[in-house]
Amino acid sequence: MPPCSKSRVTYKMQKFTWSPDLGAQRAVKPLVNVTQFGDGYEVRTASRLNVNKRTWSMTFTNPLAVAAAQLDFLDAHQGRIAFSFVDPLGSSGVYVCRQWSSSQTKFGLYEVTAEFEEVFEY
Repeated sequence: MPPCSKSRVTYKMQKFTWSPDLGAQRAVKPLVNVTQFGDGYEVRTASRLNVNKRTWSMTFTNPLAVAAAQLDFLDAHQGRIAFSFVDPLGSSGVYVCRQWSSSQTKFGLYEVTAEFEEVFEY
């Protein structure tokens, strides 16, 4: 009898290719466990292999067609499907976007605001 083969579905990760406006904000929240003792002494240890989790808050100002493509991309990823993105500092990472909004700033010009959270899964 032939050995069982596991079938694995491969997923090609999509890339968010648009560049944000000037003023993108980066926040880093290290994932650290802290144990505090009564005498003021504390011990800090990394809680995971990847400790520095990055978050980017960005705005993208573009004509309607480009803004619609960005919103379609974010809608399709549903706040749960990861995508690759090169941040404003030039570092590549894997992110999810759990929150975004859009508004019309001028006739034919739209602003998409999004927060990208780095994830460690691949």
